[in-house]
Amino acid sequence: MTGNTKRAGATPGTDSFEHALVLETARVTEGAALAASRWVGMGDKNAVDGAGTEAMRELLNSLDIRGTVVIGEGEMDEAPMLYIGEQLGTGQHEVDIAVDPVEGTVVTAKGLPNGLAVIALSERGGLMHAPDCYMDKLVVPPPAAGRVNLDWPVEANLSVLAQSLDRDVEDLLITILDRERHADLIQKVRGAGARVKLIGDGDVVASLAVGVRGTGVHALMGSGGAPEGVLSAAAMKCLGAEIQGRFIAEDDAMRERFRTMGVDEERVYKTNDLASGSQIVFSATGITYGELLNGVRRFGGGARTHTLVMGYASRVVRFIDSVHLEDDGARVTIRV
Repeated sequence: MTGNTKRAGATPGTDSFEHALVLETARVTEGAALAASRWVGMGDKNAVDGAGTEAMRELLNSLDIRGTVVIGEGEMDEAPMLYIGEQLGTGQHEVDIAVDPVEGTVVTAKGLPNGLAVIALSERGGLMHAPDCYMDKLVVPPPAAGRVNLDWPVEANLSVLAQSLDRDVEDLLITILDRERHADLIQKVRGAGARVKLIGDGDVVASLAVGVRGTGVHALMGSGGAPEGVLSAAAMKCLGAEIQGRFIAEDDAMRERFRTMGVDEERVYKTNDLASGSQIVFSATGITYGELLNGVRRFGGGARTHTLVMGYASRVVRFIDSVHLEDDGARVTIRV
């Protein structure tokens, strides 16, 4: 996906925004992944998250931005850094920032697949400030974008998805978080003839796998974190895929929060509602090995990282394989 043609609705200066920050954003997720990787398999999810968060914040403060965190580690009284509303950077580009320094802290601490460092940037107002609640989600690849509907029965969406991909429903593989609340959904997907891939954590990387052809999965269904839904929306917009989501209020206190934030509990929010920006940069770096991204691979004096970074208006998707020589005098023989 390359070229210089601007997307419809892109504003002047879009390319300069993305060209200035896209590789720098990759450097941010690489740094977070490298820091968190020191704790892979050590069984301490707080240490994993703390290392990734501290490294990501330090690198964001080095960028040529004036950024505000809109999706982060929590409110200011809950998180010491990368909290919602925190101001980062000392440069010229005014941006909103959505971060998940370590998506999958538990799987990373256990050394399991699909630990990830994730970030999205947009112009001010380009990423929705989502409440920290659950969201019912439907993510589909580019051929099915605009053709499904979260309000439809599962069987109807599977039928349309199969038609969009020119295959039978029985050929579909649907990713669902392995949670008790999804028992009915899993039964419906299997009852329609599709197969189910259950995951323990990490629906941002699961959404990415849907948006990138060749991963073997065809949709994400079920509820997960709303902040992760916004991060996924930024990625899906860059990839031409689609996410649809509905915010879930579990109690009256959350409904009141919805009211103050202008969130409609009944509305189905689509990709452009969650990530409305005409300027969007998204980056994800693997911490542990996954189907889409390799994890950090350490060697004497350094490490190797694997990153997916993309810009919406510039229409470029990059997979970056980087070698980091961390120690003075470190040497490595490069091989594929």
